[in-house]
Amino acid sequence: MEGIGHRMIKVNGINIHVAEKGEGPVILFLHGFPELWYSWRHQILALSSMGYRAVAPDLRGYGDSDAPDSVESYTCFHIIGDLVELIDVLDPDVGKVFVVGHDWGAYMAWLLCLFRPDKVKALVNLSVPFIRFDREINPVGVWKAVYGDDYYISRFQEYGEIEGEFAEVGVERVVKEYLCDFPVLLPKGKLFKRPLDEPITLPSWLSEEEANYYVTVFQKTGFTCPINYYRNLGRNWELLGPW
Repeated sequence: MEGIGHRMIKVNGINIHVAEKGEGPVILFLHGFPELWYSWRHQILALSSMGYRAVAPDLRGYGDSDAPDSVESYTCFHIIGDLVELIDVLDPDVGKVFVVGHDWGAYMAWLLCLFRPDKVKALVNLSVPFIRFDREINPVGVWKAVYGDDYYISRFQEYGEIEGEFAEVGVERVVKEYLCDFPVLLPKGKLFKRPLDEPITLPSWLSEEEANYYVTVFQKTGFTCPINYYRNLGRNWELLGPW
């Protein structure tokens, strides 16, 4: 895509796929769920033309990056470990970059600043504010109590359950529902508000070809590893207590 290069980088015991373009100070873009490096394609082109080196990885478990099997391999400390070593590879002289995050990428970017502020020149985050959870109250239980069993974070906790329901409706439908109208409630037996026989009209900023890029990748990888991020919310809460 218009001169964007791709390579694999060994970090923290796994291989991370990165897309990059440009020369100059590094801007590291971190995607959310269910997304890929591709979510930053326009920003990569724009910022690389302004004298920056724009870099967007597929986070652990996504796209062409390695996807460890165990749920426990997707804690915030695993992800931040990946990012710290990635930054050292991208900027070996200074070891410090600009960071832009969205959704899960934003959450990880906040924690990167908390754990290793020496690695971040400046931060821009979208959609997820910094959250410091009460050490006495597991947030997963709070969300379930407030929003119910159909809340997407509640539905994502049981290993394999939501993946089976996603498989029944098909990857294309799941991806397009999330890219167009992130569903926060996923009732059993009727995951999405739209009837499955009702076509999805894509927004003006997303072409059919672009949507199909995501579909093709997730047809290959599935959703389990990305959903494992959610399955570690309770574990992250425990691990982050001292922080």
